[in-house]
Amino acid sequence: MAIGLEHRADEVVEVVADLLGPAGTRGLAEPPLWRSDVADDHSPVEYSVAFEEDGSHTLRMLIECVAAAPGPRQNMAAALAALDRLAERYPLATDKFDEVRDLFLPEDPQGVFTLWFSFVVRSEGPPMVKVYLNPEVRGQAKADSLVRTALSRLGFTGSFDWVLAHQPRPGSTLDRFSFFALDLEDTASARVKLYQSHFAATAAEAQSAAGAADAADTARVAEFTALVGGPGPFLRRPLVSSHTFLASDSARPKGYSLYVPVRDYVRDDAVALDRTRRALRSFGVDTAALERAVRAVTDRPLAEGVGLLAHVSLRMGPPRPGVTVYLSAEAYEVNRPSRARVGAA
Repeated sequence: MAIGLEHRADEVVEVVADLLGPAGTRGLAEPPLWRSDVADDHSPVEYSVAFEEDGSHTLRMLIECVAAAPGPRQNMAAALAALDRLAERYPLATDKFDEVRDLFLPEDPQGVFTLWFSFVVRSEGPPMVKVYLNPEVRGQAKADSLVRTALSRLGFTGSFDWVLAHQPRPGSTLDRFSFFALDLEDTASARVKLYQSHFAATAAEAQSAAGAADAADTARVAEFTALVGGPGPFLRRPLVSSHTFLASDSARPKGYSLYVPVRDYVRDDAVALDRTRRALRSFGVDTAALERAVRAVTDRPLAEGVGLLAHVSLRMGPPRPGVTVYLSAEAYEVNRPSRARVGAA
């Protein structure tokens, strides 16, 4: 209701309950069934609201399927079964996923996750389903070769070298591939997205990564980073970049996004909301829907916790430029305000 999608509410509740599985029916007085990395308190779901340049909004939920007896292999099996059920309900295009699934879904998965879902609800039409895969699922040392192979199989030969040439710190382990994501739809705007985490980076280094995409305005990247996260360097949670490849692409990515983990660089959520408002307004976005979305998730005083507003991202280039705000469910815990000096309000 907060962003005008109340007519999709019953459908969303039904699908999300199915994806969450046993974790969705577990009482909140009990600890999490699985220590999911989706959210700080290990909730297996995170909300986000995308503010588009045309003034529209979309609701997204990032979800980890949790098996009744959870573990890396068990959760992977639960996610694949959930994907089959989604494909029975919606017209999903899984051809790209099928091309790379053997790379990202090994018998003995490593890392903090194997397969997550993004469920995106729009005012009209079927929801969009996106899968997130883990480049480090076979170990950190194999991430580069895995990503290179996946891009080549999907027809983006040369893309990996192009992204690598724009890494802020070539050859450093401080820039690591963190997600490989696919839109499961057969449209011209269906994306392949490659994410990098930039540990201990500065805003200038984020600008370097942005230079790989034609549509990226590096001056706007710097402005956005400063508004949301402060001057840096970002020594706590890292800045995250993503490059967007479309079916019509050659080697160069068409779009670029920067994700700032605002929760690590503010005292509390009141400061985080103020910074996010300023960032939205600077890009001509009305903040009324943001205020409603925050209050739909929590009624606690914002100054009494930190982490409700987790990330804020700037999206540049096709297919959907805009700003996205990520909200924690805070199902199990509210983090106390930070006592450390994390930047000015």
